[in-house]
Amino acid sequence: MEKHLNKALFLDRDGVINEDYDYVYQIQNFHFKPGIFELCQYANSKGYLIFIITNQAGIARGFYSERDFVKLTRWMLAEFQKHNCLISKVYYCPYHPEYGNSKYKRTSSYRKPGPGMILKAQKRFHVDLVHSVLIGDQTTDLQAGLKAGIGTNLLVFNPNKKSSSLLEGTFLINSLDDAISYLT
Repeated sequence: MEKHLNKALFLDRDGVINEDYDYVYQIQNFHFKPGIFELCQYANSKGYLIFIITNQAGIARGFYSERDFVKLTRWMLAEFQKHNCLISKVYYCPYHPEYGNSKYKRTSSYRKPGPGMILKAQKRFHVDLVHSVLIGDQTTDLQAGLKAGIGTNLLVFNPNKKSSSLLEGTFLINSLDDAISYLT
């Protein structure tokens, strides 16, 4: 018997869900981006599972601990719940290939542009990647989506990330409101 495949919305955290102030790990510095709750409510209403996939090199670099990250993540998920948004799972990569102590200084397929976090969600939640959407604010987010086989990869304009560029087969959006038209 064939299992039903789910479509999913994959969201980067810093720069997509919250304003990107570099290494955000405290609640008082976490500011939700305009339109994120409306986007997630709409995605849920259309049957999308929502996953947050985030590189957290600040852990490897010793700027904050995994405990700090988990505390902020629990608060963030509670805020989503208050706005009637269901987030299926948060995946994060604390590793960095060049910086950090021995525990975190390593190459990992989970670190974007690697597709590891996406593929883990696909396997656990039976995700149809071709009919899924990824929203990121950096080229590495789009590379991860393309490597995983996600059908629609959106780059949300982030004036603080001048190095981000559009890749073939990806789309530029100016705000999260623009992403809604890609969710079918």
